[in-house]
This record gives sequence, C-alpha cells and structure tokens, in this order.
Amino acid sequence: MNIKISTVNSKKDLMRFIKFPWKIYHGDPNWVPPLLMDKKKILDRQKNPFFKHAEAEYFLAEKDGELVGRIAAIKNDLHNKYHNDNVGFFGFFECINDQETANKLFDAAKDWLKAKGFDTMRGPANPSSNDEYAMLLEGFNDPPRLLMTYNPEYYLLLCENYGFKKAKDLYAYKLENKKVMSSDKLKRVAEIAQKRSGLKITQLDMKNFKAELEKVKYVYNKAWAPNWGFVPMTDEEIDAMAKDLKPLVEPSLVLFGEINGQLAGFALVMLDYNYIFKKINGRLFPFGFIKLFTEKKKIKWGRIITLGIIPEYQKRGLDAVFYWEIVNRAHAIGIDLGEASWILEDNEMMNRGAEVMNGVVYKKYRVYEKSI
Repeated sequence: MNIKISTVNSKKDLMRFIKFPWKIYHGDPNWVPPLLMDKKKILDRQKNPFFKHAEAEYFLAEKDGELVGRIAAIKNDLHNKYHNDNVGFFGFFECINDQETANKLFDAAKDWLKAKGFDTMRGPANPSSNDEYAMLLEGFNDPPRLLMTYNPEYYLLLCENYGFKKAKDLYAYKLENKKVMSSDKLKRVAEIAQKRSGLKITQLDMKNFKAELEKVKYVYNKAWAPNWGFVPMTDEEIDAMAKDLKPLVEPSLVLFGEINGQLAGFALVMLDYNYIFKKINGRLFPFGFIKLFTEKKKIKWGRIITLGIIPEYQKRGLDAVFYWEIVNRAHAIGIDLGEASWILEDNEMMNRGAEVMNGVVYKKYRVYEKSI
C-alpha cells in the first residue's frame, strides 16, 4: 500500500481537508459536525488574524488514491515570543486507524517544523490554545460541549506509538444546579467576598458591544497571563472571535465585575449550541440558521468558557461571587447543567473553585509533545 502525503494547494484541496472528518466520524452518535463556514474562516491564511503572527502548512494523506488523513503544521510566533521557547505545533489531526498513515502525517508536520528551526512539536492546537485545543482523553460517551474537541479513542494510541508524551492534561467539570446550590461553602464564601470587596456584577450591554469588548480585552490578557501554554490574543483576534460569537451570546451570562469602578474580572458562559450544530450537519444556511432560533429553548447545557480575575484581585473569593451569579442566572433561563472547561490539571485555584461547586471531573483532555 502506497501512502502519499501532499500539501493543500487549491480551494478543492482545502475543501477535502475540511470535509475529511465526515469520513472518520460516520455513524458516531457523539460527534458534532463543525460548521463548514467556520472551518473555512479559521484555515484561511489571508483572512484569519491569527496568521498575522503565524504560519501553517496543511497536509493530506492518500492511500491508493483514497483520502485517509490530514494534519496541519503550525508556527505560532506569538507563542514563542511570549514563552521564550522553541515549540512548533500540529493541529487539525484526523486519521484512519492505521499507524503507518499517522506516522507519515506526523513526519510531514515534524519535517516542516524542523525546517523552521523548532526543537519540539506540541498539539493538537487548532490552531492555538485560544481555539479548540488538546485531544479527548476520557469521556468518549458524551458529545463535546461548544468549542471543545472530540476524537476517536484510538487517536491516543496513534500519538503515543509515534513517541508523543504527555505535556499537560486539561479538565472539564460537570456542574449540576442542585449540587452547586447545595454547596454551603460556595454560598458562604460568595457572601463574605461580596461584602468585603463591594464587587458589583453587571451583564453584557449589547447596545454598547464595542465598548464592552474593550473591557474583555483588558481582562483577558491580564487574568490568564500566568497560565501554562497561554498566548495573548491580539485585538484583531478578539474582535474576530467576538464577531463570530455575538449572534450566539446570551447577555445575562456574559458578566463583568467591578470594585470601586475598577474592572476586576470577567466571565463568559455560552449556551451549548452543539446541541443544534449536531443536527445541521455543518451547514448553517438556509435551514440551520432557522434551527438556531427554533431549537434554542431546548438547549440544556451551558459552558463556562472563561472566568478570569485580574491578578491584584485574586485570592479574595471573587470567583465564588461569579460562580454563584452564573448558576442563578443560568437557572433563570432554564439551564441547569454546566461544564467548566478547560482547566489546567495543576491550576489549583480554578480546580478548587470547581470542587467547591460540587463539580465533578467528567472529561479529560491531553496536550502531547515530542522532541524533534
């Protein structure tokens, strides 16, 4: 059997790259088909602002003329500048259950990254830690929540047999309204922190969306800066993300915290639109767009995507105030199941916060790396 690796050099190739997952996940009840228009946008090296500080090459694998795999090799200059390391990334990995094919794909990414001068390959990053990140490690019996990854379990073996080792594990906590509300500790800490700090929580003002977005930019790159693998988002990247999420945002679940008029924290909770995306098979128009509105009330899950407290306000229990507010607001609109994700395995403060809410780690994700 002859495995041929080629680069994506045309629009036709790019569509083959984008649509390949439909072959891998055919018949998998837990897979959520990505929106084709979103993937086109993310992979567009001319339009995605990520590529103003990054480069990528996309590879296809064919066996006897049949498409059997894909991968991207990614050079993220902002990551290496920020961390002062020499790491290149792989992402968008999909492959049949065949080690030889996987090895050829990983080799293609490795050779491209080595030629760029990197000494380590890490991933999957699709295309960065600010996007869909890591590989599902535990929790294959449930569909992914919005903007979280999903993959066949055999991908783990394909990576490990190639020589990848664990770089970091990420946790996803399941939160249930009744269990969270029964946490006397959470309620007590939230009440004390609120009184001591005078923290005022306000929700997103859609009429002043642009000004509100400036507040997000301020908190995002300050609050998450110390985290492993963190890469600051440029203003253009945050603008692009906000434009994509704006039609899906539930204003009552996008929260800002202020103390004496100073911004102290921010939380972004999204309804789990994967419930709807699962039904529209990658195509938003014309009928998928209608489903966004007609099916929205059937969504039962929310996902806490980000909750950040600016460093000078940390360790004061302010996260508990946010959590208490989120759970009550979510319940008011019929959302009683939640996921807090992703949280670094060694982020003690965030893991402790999730545990205080009686949250349970119900999924794990792994970031792999390998010296090259």
